[in-house]
Amino acid sequence: MNKEIVTRSLGLDALRGFAILTMILSSRIPFGVLPGWMYHVQVPPPLHKFNPAIAGISWVDLVFPFFLFSMGAAFPFALSKRLKNDSSNLKIYLQILWRGILLAFFAVTIQHMRPHVINPDQPTETLLLAVILFLFLFLIFAKFPFIISKNINYLLKGIGLAGTFTFFYLIEYPDGTGFSLRRFDIIILVLANVALVGSIVWILTQKNIYYRLIFLVFCFAIRLIFNTEGSWLAQAASYYPSWMLFQPYFLKYLFIVIPGTIIGDLIYQWNKEAINENEPKSEFSERGLVIISIILLLIIPINLFAFYDRFIFELLVFNVSISFLLYKIFQRTKAVNDLLIKKILLWGIFWLLLGTLLEPFEGGIKKDHSTMSYYFVTTGLAIFMLTSFTIIIDFLKVKRGFKLLITNGQNPMLAYAVGTNLLTPLVMLSSIDPLLRSVLSTPWLGVIKGIIVTYILAVIVHLFTKYKIFWRT
Repeated sequence: MNKEIVTRSLGLDALRGFAILTMILSSRIPFGVLPGWMYHVQVPPPLHKFNPAIAGISWVDLVFPFFLFSMGAAFPFALSKRLKNDSSNLKIYLQILWRGILLAFFAVTIQHMRPHVINPDQPTETLLLAVILFLFLFLIFAKFPFIISKNINYLLKGIGLAGTFTFFYLIEYPDGTGFSLRRFDIIILVLANVALVGSIVWILTQKNIYYRLIFLVFCFAIRLIFNTEGSWLAQAASYYPSWMLFQPYFLKYLFIVIPGTIIGDLIYQWNKEAINENEPKSEFSERGLVIISIILLLIIPINLFAFYDRFIFELLVFNVSISFLLYKIFQRTKAVNDLLIKKILLWGIFWLLLGTLLEPFEGGIKKDHSTMSYYFVTTGLAIFMLTSFTIIIDFLKVKRGFKLLITNGQNPMLAYAVGTNLLTPLVMLSSIDPLLRSVLSTPWLGVIKGIIVTYILAVIVHLFTKYKIFWRT
């Protein structure tokens, strides 16, 4: 019997959901009063002044690369169907370009509309304006399955665009400036850049992953040349317009996205394979698979602790040992699910060990300014978390406890927009904010407040996803 072809990976959705929700949670951590590992390591408390000399990473430094990785892993799912159905590659490239433009537009728009950007004091009228502006964005980007008429859809998008451009025309910020292409959300703009280039790289190399690795080698060579004193490349780059939304500097994150496409290929091919239902899918018991998935998750905090407290040699010994153990566990497996785990884990081991070995390079692992060790280590850790989620959710079919991660991962841009542009003004306008502030007044209780607000956001997005209202960029 042939296995039904699945068009998405729920484990990958869960990883993306984990990344977007922890990204939102990290922005709600009280500033200046908690241990350094609760913040980006290079901006330590209490003053949070950027110090590029500090090496190490924390959990906050994982959320963005995990999202980048999940984006890359989704390319085979998103683009394979288009390649199969569309006879013209030019049409596909134009669609990719259009998506990049939409993401860039989203990056600029969402930053202009944030209440603390409009007015740092955030009076009531600013909060109400932010809610109205979010509704304009919703009309532009939301996909309503219950509205069949294209004309109505176009009308709604037209209203959203008219409201948005009217705001751009009329707005004056506290510094006296108005609309500017230099005012953008850096996270979304990076996604726009790497989504554009990463998608094209995947299409050109879809039949041979070694070409992708060769591409990364050339990217590494360009990085070395650029960072060399007196480099002709750095001099040429100085003439590149800073106001352009496409910035080659952002393409450094392809060191995470491209490895993600390799893992995405493996999972996509596994979904397509025809298998005999009478053959065992795994040689391990359910209990054994759960233990393996827990071990994979535990590797992440152990690495964070060692990198943060600078136990680099000890960490290298640990990573080599645990990698050898995982290899031996899956060395002789032949069951179809186990083979997928083995292939994915080998790539995870490769990137994690490479990143650990490169840790001293560029002054130690850092998110800012991001180092090669940072790209490879976070890629390896993302693979371990994805493998764990794949085992639990896709293999063992355990969805209870993961629903919010999955649905938010299926609707990530809505989650991001709600978290930054809607939930904050709504909470401040309602009695929820003063209530939480009065009850959760200490720093660690402030973290609990952030978790509660993030949970409310996750439930809101879950409901939209449940009724198939997606935010498409």
